[in-house]
Amino acid sequence: MPAGGRPGAGGNPVAGARFHVDPTSDAATAARNLRATAPADAALMARVAGGSAARWFGDAEPAVLTARVRAHVSLIRAAGALPVLVAYGIPDRDCGSYSAGGASGPEGYRAWIAAFAAGVRGSPAIVILEPDGISLVDCLTPTGRQARFDLLRHAAGTLTDAGATVYLDAGNAGWHSATETAARLRAAGVDQTRGFALNVSNFDDTASEVAYGRQISAALGGGVHFVVDTSRNGRDRAPDGAWCNPPGRGLGVLPTTQTGDASVDAFLWIKVPGESDGTCNGGPPAGQWWPEYALELARRAA
Repeated sequence: MPAGGRPGAGGNPVAGARFHVDPTSDAATAARNLRATAPADAALMARVAGGSAARWFGDAEPAVLTARVRAHVSLIRAAGALPVLVAYGIPDRDCGSYSAGGASGPEGYRAWIAAFAAGVRGSPAIVILEPDGISLVDCLTPTGRQARFDLLRHAAGTLTDAGATVYLDAGNAGWHSATETAARLRAAGVDQTRGFALNVSNFDDTASEVAYGRQISAALGGGVHFVVDTSRNGRDRAPDGAWCNPPGRGLGVLPTTQTGDASVDAFLWIKVPGESDGTCNGGPPAGQWWPEYALELARRAA
């Protein structure tokens, strides 16, 4: 089973990994419930349920976080698959917007990351580190930005030392220039990880993200690998660039390590398709299951 890796450490550390499809997911449960009354919708929902989505961990207290992470990792490993986890607990998360929350301060976050790392220690796992963590530093003061970078560097090293294959979130091609993103990744400790993640919870087409990732890797000196979130990018981004529950989007390609590009370690479903981005476009609060949106994604799948 693949183990952790840093840039330049050799071949793809997740090559050949099998990803776990959760039979108890919201989508799987909805598909079963729809079979008797709406078989066509049940078939669509089964398409959502058939993808292996990452498990997000956010606001749990350190006292319980280790046990929760360890239990999830053990479940996936027992099935012979590679866990894909998202660490989402940075202070001032999402600039206080739809997904506001996170640790109360630097010391709280260090304790939180230590607890997370304890949960994955000894078991191979992919960890996507802090979606939007570097892309949203513009809402912070200069002192706050440096504190954010310091915390991310600490988290990157802690998780990598625990054996995880860590990808530091880097936003998407429609946000910051590759040069700017590379500078932020460098400040946030990408050198202590396998590489970076693109398009998390967004809708940009895969080809654009791969091209953007290559530009970032080159700006970092070359050889830095990345993964792309394909969970909802089957129809590209919305014409107006909306990121919060835009209509007309579709599921992208299923998770795989067969990407056809040596720079791209995997295509992953990091965002859980069918979970809301926030209370926009008719959606429930961020992270809540929204079956109507899930069905729309399936109807318009790539």
